[in-house]
Amino acid sequence: MSSLRADPPTSKIHPEAEATASCFCSSSKIDHFDRLPDSLLLLVFNKIGDVKALGRCCVVSRRFHSLVPQVDNVVVRVDCVISDDDTPSSSSSIKSHSSSSSSGFSSIFRLVFGGISKPFQALSQMFGPKVNSRNGNGPSLSVATDDDMELDQAGVTHHSPTQVLKNFNEIRFLRIELPSGELGIDDGVLLKWRADFGSTLDNCVILGAASVITNNKISSAMQQENAAAADDDDNGSIPESFYTNGGLKLRVVWTISSLIAASARHYLLQPIIAEHKTLDSLVLADADGQGVLCMNREQLEELRVKPLSASSASKRTLVPALNMRLWYAPHLELPDGVVLKGATLVAIRPSEQAATKKDVSDVSWVSTTFEEPYGTAAKMLVKRRTYCLEMNSF
Repeated sequence: MSSLRADPPTSKIHPEAEATASCFCSSSKIDHFDRLPDSLLLLVFNKIGDVKALGRCCVVSRRFHSLVPQVDNVVVRVDCVISDDDTPSSSSSIKSHSSSSSSGFSSIFRLVFGGISKPFQALSQMFGPKVNSRNGNGPSLSVATDDDMELDQAGVTHHSPTQVLKNFNEIRFLRIELPSGELGIDDGVLLKWRADFGSTLDNCVILGAASVITNNKISSAMQQENAAAADDDDNGSIPESFYTNGGLKLRVVWTISSLIAASARHYLLQPIIAEHKTLDSLVLADADGQGVLCMNREQLEELRVKPLSASSASKRTLVPALNMRLWYAPHLELPDGVVLKGATLVAIRPSEQAATKKDVSDVSWVSTTFEEPYGTAAKMLVKRRTYCLEMNSF
């Protein structure tokens, strides 16, 4: 008896399903990130700005490596500062000097990046050769990679910021930030300055106070003392004690020190300004918020056309003869309750510039120099009695 056996069912793929599977396989091989336009990637890179992060982006892909040099907004943050007198004997000597750099504002600094890992080597290779710090003919700004840090005992090899930025072809906005201000000041003392330069100093504003007292530190006794000081205040007249207790001398030191710090920063920027002719704005600040040097496009172009005059005493730009306006308040209470004791505002312009200005009494540019709450302090001080001073070139 013969048995009947059914044929096994055959698997059948419908044409629609086969087409869908084929599309899925082909789409999985496409890198959709590559479909983003270069303009969008550059927008992201410009938002990043930080040169270390851009260095890491360089090693992601060949495309990133080719796009990073087109970034037009770059931020360079310096991790530590060593003076030209320091020897690269050990990394610890570099660290220890960074805490004492405040007293060395009259010397020229080399800026050294720490904590930069292998991605930064991509920038190093792309942005030019290395320079050995021991073979240099003079002080300079310099940047070291992590591999260089390992060579401290044998002699550190550095990359200068000029070299690091060399192949950024289209920088328009550049900000360099030092780890701290150059001026050593006591705790509780307020000292801020902002300077604008072309080929020489255009203007400088300095705001200082012997002490800053916040709301939570104001006792009832201090409130009575502040009220008495406010009653004795004669619309901005400087009390006699200001001249006898060292108050005037201290303000002169603040002014000269701030001008020296600003002129030293300006001097160091020459190579970068000469290399990057697309710059619209250059800012050299510090993490402490102590001082800010600013240059706009017109001022940058002025320096390229008219070289700066260097001081014969040190590596800094010569400060011209100056006219200064000073405002003083023994006690200045801000709207938020903060009290500035011995508040002082100094507005500085070159004597030649002041002589050509028709309205030399216009101080509107002074009151808008600082961010709040210190902008309010400046606005309050310029309403007080004005004292005029002069200073020779140095």
